[in-house]
Amino acid sequence: MYDYDLVVIGGGSGGLACSKEAASYGKRVAVMDYVKPSPQGTQWGLGGTCVNVGCIPKKLMHHAGLVGEVLRHDAHEYGWSNGDSVGIEHSWETMVSNIQDYIKALNFGYKSSLHETSVAYHNKLVKFIDNHTIQCIDKKGQESVITGERFVVAVGSRPTQLKCEGAEHAISSDDIFALKKAPGKTCCVGGGYVSLECAGFLAALGMDVSIYTRSILLRGFDRECCDRLENRLLKDGVNVVKGVVPTQIVKTEDSRLNVTFSDGSSDVFDTVLAAVGRTADTKSLNLEGAGVMLHSEHGGKIDCVSERTNVENIYAIGDVVYGVPELTPVAIAAGRRLAGRLYDGSELEMDYATIATAVYTPLEYGCVGLSEEKAREKYKNVETYRRVFVPLEYSMVENRNETECFSKIVVDIDTGLVAGIHYMGPNAGDIIQGWALCVKKGITYRELIETVGVHPTCGEEIVNTTASKSSGEEIAKAGC
Repeated sequence: MYDYDLVVIGGGSGGLACSKEAASYGKRVAVMDYVKPSPQGTQWGLGGTCVNVGCIPKKLMHHAGLVGEVLRHDAHEYGWSNGDSVGIEHSWETMVSNIQDYIKALNFGYKSSLHETSVAYHNKLVKFIDNHTIQCIDKKGQESVITGERFVVAVGSRPTQLKCEGAEHAISSDDIFALKKAPGKTCCVGGGYVSLECAGFLAALGMDVSIYTRSILLRGFDRECCDRLENRLLKDGVNVVKGVVPTQIVKTEDSRLNVTFSDGSSDVFDTVLAAVGRTADTKSLNLEGAGVMLHSEHGGKIDCVSERTNVENIYAIGDVVYGVPELTPVAIAAGRRLAGRLYDGSELEMDYATIATAVYTPLEYGCVGLSEEKAREKYKNVETYRRVFVPLEYSMVENRNETECFSKIVVDIDTGLVAGIHYMGPNAGDIIQGWALCVKKGITYRELIETVGVHPTCGEEIVNTTASKSSGEEIAKAGC
């Protein structure tokens, strides 16, 4: 009756995972993927936000900044020297070229993997005609129609544009990773992780950077940790201005940007980066034509129960779904589990609770579970245990041996269960990953601190986090 058993709309991490999993059960599967250029004209290939304009280039540029820190601060103390007359220089052009070459290789690999798993790939823009039919338009404007028994919407989200005069002069995270020349003096607008991560690596690469945000930094994260992260950004020379947003952006005769702010101040920048959130990329899909209801207060997002929309044969996964963590591994897991339930008799549902995440600012921040604030809202009696420490690698380096690295454990006193773990320091993502399983399975604080750490590592600082907030104990690490 239909051209395909399953049509996946969106070629990002979740869509690709879902399509290949469904094909492994012998189903006829198609992936529809068409990248609409950013307002600045930036384009990319198959793989979605994470691969092209998100996690991958972000982490690589973050690493470039860390390499610079090691060269500037650590190398000499460890016996490395380029000679007194040779300075350390960074080439933005070389970095971007190498990163983009790597991404293009990933794009090719994704196309190849679809071919190997017998998934049909259509580079076409689509919209629903009804719940079993989509209209497709290719790059040449040629139209066609495809039918499917089931559909999975996995189109993700795109950066939200600024709402001020001259907003068209700002770039977004869709653009920054492919800029042909260094952004220079940069205004990062927004207080979320995208703004902070970009500001962090730009400052580490030698740029003059300012963050302007309507309210607090990293809303929803643990406030004590956010304050420490802000202090590190300030230490790195990033100008952080809260409670202020742009009201006008004017391009000057020399192609710079004169930005006026809501407090009446103004400044001139080479680049304005808009990072004020993301909007689900569903506007052009005509989901209403298929009968799919969108979330009443977040028009682009889709309400789902077990990834199923209100239309029984249409599903949604990833950032497009209302109320789920906007993280790549979440979309991948949801896509695979959905395919298993549809075609392999699986009953495994997606669990969106206790999912770990990491923020790749110069002082990396990894966490799983609840912040202290959220825990106090949920539980009657809460205790927190804290620790500041210096990684061994920093200990003999001047200006790097300050106690800015930090661990924090949030505990429900009545049950003894760990409600949240927060870590700030090197390799935050790698360290918090293992603790995600512990929190998910219900580890108690007693079990955690009775675990023997690996020495000398930053990971052992978690199990040595024993200074309770209520006791007023000193939280700085003493001895080895």
